[in-house]
Amino acid sequence: MGGTDGEFGLPRSRAANERLHALVPGGAHTYAKGDDQYPEGLAPVITHGRGAHVWDVDGNRYVEYGSGLRSVSLGHAHPRVVEAVRREIERGGNFVRPSVVEVEAAERFLATVPTAEMVKFAKNGSDATTAAVRLARAVTGRARVALCADHPFFSVDDWFIGTTPMSAGIPETDLTVTFPYGDLAATEDLLARHEGEIACLVLEPATHAEPPPGYLAGLRALADRHGCVLVFDEMITGFRWSEAGAQGLYGVVPDLSTFGKALGNGFAVSALAGRRELMERGGLRHSGERVFLLSTTHGAETHALAAAMAVQTAYTEEGVTARLHALGERLAAGVREAASGMGVGDHVLVRGRASNLVFATLDGDGRPSQEYRTLFLRRLLAGGVLAPSFVVSAALDDADIERTVDAVAQACAVYRKALDAGDPTPWMGGRAVRPVFRRLA
Repeated sequence: MGGTDGEFGLPRSRAANERLHALVPGGAHTYAKGDDQYPEGLAPVITHGRGAHVWDVDGNRYVEYGSGLRSVSLGHAHPRVVEAVRREIERGGNFVRPSVVEVEAAERFLATVPTAEMVKFAKNGSDATTAAVRLARAVTGRARVALCADHPFFSVDDWFIGTTPMSAGIPETDLTVTFPYGDLAATEDLLARHEGEIACLVLEPATHAEPPPGYLAGLRALADRHGCVLVFDEMITGFRWSEAGAQGLYGVVPDLSTFGKALGNGFAVSALAGRRELMERGGLRHSGERVFLLSTTHGAETHALAAAMAVQTAYTEEGVTARLHALGERLAAGVREAASGMGVGDHVLVRGRASNLVFATLDGDGRPSQEYRTLFLRRLLAGGVLAPSFVVSAALDDADIERTVDAVAQACAVYRKALDAGDPTPWMGGRAVRPVFRRLA
């Protein structure tokens, strides 16, 4: 596909989006997939995907990045995963008692993430992370939760969403406090101000930048000193940093951790894992007060657990994490070269670990700009690249990277024109893309 601004359009996708909005609040089941995240009239509605490519209802094929909000790291319809799922579906998916697949999946997960001693599976990350918070409150007898203010999302539940601009419908509470990433002194000050009140520290162990030297170990020491639970949200870092997550890569063991996204390669499976002493409080083999940890009808569907085991096998046998890093490094170098060649190297930036790249679009004054992001996304789509981020999947090949870099170069040429004009509006094609967390629709 391709074409100029005047030629490129998605009439069938636009019509499908209207149907979605008439029936589904927000037009999508995840806010980050909403059409407000894309240029006006250019939000593709997908029919299918294979490998690193997806097709929309208009018949266009795209090289796709950030697949399934970072969940599809092996590529769509990965044969090993599909076969594992097909095999279990034919044997039944949900029973009145645990399936043998549940113990096999637990054994496999704990062998992959040896820093944990017990695991409980669920369907989405929010449930797992909220369960970690509930467990931390139960074992400490404390109510306050301290979460990292620099990380965008932890849960759909009140303890987190109440801290965002989309807090409508949530009773006011002061039980959630925040700390900045990378600043041990500020975190220690927070713990001292709320001495004996904070149940847990919740954070992604790594983000778009590497943890400062000694930071994670310092947090571990602070949590121990102040008697609170250290929770690592490994939804993104799990598998993409290493098979054992960031905790495996950096060698710092949390009390509890949560995994999802890449764990199922698009199938719904998440995990809460951690120390036996804590996790067993949600079980039957202790004499203390019971914790309603996780109890989900579909949390242990056999096909999803089979998908998770197949993903773990693929990562360990095929060297997927190393491949993701190599692909990301190649892509980042190409994008930076293209941006620099078009004179916008200071305005189109690629950031993050190679396996988890994002891009920033800056205006003429070097400030983040949704208007320039809109222009950039519009030109990428016209070039056959669907890229809300530059998060790679292992299914990409050299031709995909080359096609992406070519599309970036074309986008950067238009970006340069907009910078020279001092106004991106003529190249936006309508309203600017919008942040997910905003108070008004």
